Amino acid sequence: MKSKPTIRTGIFFLFFLFAGLSVIAQNMQLPNAFAHNDYRHKRPLHDALENGFTYVEADIYLRGNKLIVTHILPILKSNRTLEELYLKPLLEYVSKNKNGNAGNQSPITLVIDIKSDAQKTFAALLLLLEKYKTILSAYENGRVMLREVTVVITGNKPIELIKEKTNRLVFLDQDLRHVGMGITANTSPIASCKYSNILKWKGRGPISPVEKKRLCDFVNKAHQNGCKVRLWASPEKAVVWDELLRCNVDLINTNKLVKLRDFLVSENLSMANTEVPLRENKFPDIVSK
Repeated sequence: MKSKPTIRTGIFFLFFLFAGLSVIAQNMQLPNAFAHNDYRHKRPLHDALENGFTYVEADIYLRGNKLIVTHILPILKSNRTLEELYLKPLLEYVSKNKNGNAGNQSPITLVIDIKSDAQKTFAALLLLLEKYKTILSAYENGRVMLREVTVVITGNKPIELIKEKTNRLVFLDQDLRHVGMGITANTSPIASCKYSNILKWKGRGPISPVEKKRLCDFVNKAHQNGCKVRLWASPEKAVVWDELLRCNVDLINTNKLVKLRDFLVSENLSMANTEVPLRENKFPDIVSK
């Protein structure tokens, strides 16, 4: 009979613990959290922002003159455009922040994964981004103008086309395995690659010293070149996330927003692992405006 109050007390404790974590997460930023394929969530962008994510990814496909948010050839998704799902809401989000009506003040990074023809899609993207340039970070005559939203291009990247532009509203996600090969610090704030290209460890048992050193070497080289590190398609396990953070991987890729949010908040690792904010460590010639 005496055990019932103990069990009841334990249940209430867990309830208030998780409720408290949820409230904390909704009022803080998680600089290590990366919403992979964000558009697949019930409320694209909004779910990520409300869970404290400041990095979101959207795949795009050029269909006619529209940039459709999708992974494969769009057929019945012509209304799910990059502008409607991301750029317009981000403009509204920034406006609310400036007016003091929203609690989140950290800059947002929108990673755009080009799935269709690189040059044609990029040309259409540039035309669209011009409409939102007042909130977009830019590279202007050798200096980075950091604003509320930074656009980073991945997937089918027109690398040379982007590199040769002296004025642009986009930056590059480069291959982690080839960091520094012809891409300057002012061009690329992120270096990423598929998890299995670096690690074979799936989170069962301890990671081997050889694999851990391999990962740390890649991370250190990326950091020396001013890039934050992301491994995509990584196992969605707390033990793997913990090891990645211990190796100073900056961005934890996930499709499970709440699970990662709770992990980062409960372990207090998001803030502890953040070495230097992107505003300071990425671009040597930053002008915030």
